[in-house]
Amino acid sequence: MKVRRFRGSRSSLAAFQICMLLAFSASVRSFGEAPAAAVSAFDRYAAGVEARLAGQHRSATGFLSPVSGAEAEKLRRGELVIEKLTPANGADLAGAMLHHWRGTAFAPGATAADFERLMRDFGGYPRYFSPEVTQARMVSQAGDRFQTVMRVRQKHVITVVMDTAYDVSFGRLDARHGYSISRSTQISEIDSPGTAREHALSGKQEHGFLWRLTTYWSYEERDGGVTMQIESISLTRSIPTGLGWAVGPFVESVPRESLEFTLRSVCNALRK
Repeated sequence: MKVRRFRGSRSSLAAFQICMLLAFSASVRSFGEAPAAAVSAFDRYAAGVEARLAGQHRSATGFLSPVSGAEAEKLRRGELVIEKLTPANGADLAGAMLHHWRGTAFAPGATAADFERLMRDFGGYPRYFSPEVTQARMVSQAGDRFQTVMRVRQKHVITVVMDTAYDVSFGRLDARHGYSISRSTQISEIDSPGTAREHALSGKQEHGFLWRLTTYWSYEERDGGVTMQIESISLTRSIPTGLGWAVGPFVESVPRESLEFTLRSVCNALRK
């Protein structure tokens, strides 16, 4: 069977795509828990990323992933450098999708101590990362390791509210170089948030918007400011059969937009 291409003006094409996304959101069904094979693949992939980062963090030279000369100029102008790192043959797992993005930014006038102080202020996250983070608090601390919980709200055609828990650890090479790792330990989708009917969906009821999230920060104080890199690896449900051409770009854009929002929010908070 031939698949006919949509023909028409740009405005009509955009309207058609929006209709498809709305149809997708309206027909979202419960997807259940992440497939065990996908979780294992995610864990193996994350272990490889962490081995690479551990190597980078052993020396001040090469502490951050390199950027080109043109990209360095963009950073000095206050722009972000965003890279998609998802491997072409590893993005689509059985019943799941893996997403890997990296973002780099430069905050003039900031120090490594400023950055670490900001990232450790979990109670301040609703101010720094509004409107995505609506609640946040530290549950426990053991040295440079923290257990935290947050309520996050994401709106991309449909609005999803999740209660999340993280294991967060910080490390330093020296006073000017540091890093952190944040691993999700629980992600629960919330139904009817803010109402008397609010409750967490069971594993079988969840839609698979986000199953796993690991975030890596690396930061270096130099050239009169702090250069920051964030890498995020997430695991989500796969795209329903037959809708990949329509909603694929949308689904893949959500992790990027979330990473960009986080990076810009940190830059704005450091300026203040």
